[in-house]
Amino acid sequence: MSRRGRFVTLEGIEGAGKSGALAHLRGVLAAAGIGAVATREPGGTALGEALRALLLDHRNGMEADTELLLVFAARAEHLARVIRPALAAGRWVLCDRFTDSTYAYQGGGRGIPAARIVALEEWVQGPLRPDLTLLLDVPPELGLARARGREGGAEGASARDRFEREDLAFFARVREAYLARARAEPARFRVIDAARPWEEVRAALEEALAPLLAAWREEAGHGAA
Repeated sequence: MSRRGRFVTLEGIEGAGKSGALAHLRGVLAAAGIGAVATREPGGTALGEALRALLLDHRNGMEADTELLLVFAARAEHLARVIRPALAAGRWVLCDRFTDSTYAYQGGGRGIPAARIVALEEWVQGPLRPDLTLLLDVPPELGLARARGREGGAEGASARDRFEREDLAFFARVREAYLARARAEPARFRVIDAARPWEEVRAALEEALAPLLAAWREEAGHGAA
């Protein structure tokens, strides 16, 4: 039986640099001879991507509870078809957002009670939690400036999704919810100051990943013996 893989998630508000961080970590793992599954939430499966389109489409008015349930519906499919099979096969999974984002966006941002999210988390995930969560932290003003700076053209603002259209106060609540979770689970979280230059962020990501990677190599060594 193969050993269980490792589950690493990346979190942060818009403009934090999660996509670039995920690509970099995938390269670090590849250099170490580890092939990782790179995925995202909501999404990661055909159905999940369809639900993502519904969630992000600014033309869709949506109750907060509807949003929450759609997020977990996409997650259930993602876990069943991508994440759990990969981990069971001994592969690493790098995921752009996971359940911490639900606590941050739907809990902190929308004001949904945490107990409601906990109930869905237990139902959909059971005991599964990430081995490591990298929180790329930026002030909302900087994150939104970065995100909106990528828009370009006169139609940029009109192309923003439902979440990108939220105001600064919304993202301030989201950020604080993320930081509160990091404070509550220091063994799992590593908070990365993503306001720094990319070279420094990249070094911090590698440093945060190093203990998990070292443990993996040690485990492999014991297995070979």
